[in-house]
Amino acid sequence: MPKIQWSDLPLALRDHLFDRARERRITAEDLYALKLWRESNPDAPDGLWYKDFGSFKICGEGMYPKTFLLPGQPAKGDEIV
Repeated sequence: MPKIQWSDLPLALRDHLFDRARERRITAEDLYALKLWRESNPDAPDGLWYKDFGSFKICGEGMYPKTFLLPGQPAKGDEIV
């Protein structure tokens, strides 16, 4: 199974992720939790997916992370545990 890609993202996608993290006030502590999860080298499921960190969610499609959501915002796809 392919892995979620975190580096060499298309420029527009990278900028979108940074914008959403800023707009949704993802904290340094939240980003550290994301970093630890990223270091586990998670698999990239086919289609839509999300990972719920409690204080935020990261959503993606296939091997690409796509956006950040706030806790109350519904996510589509399969939850990665």
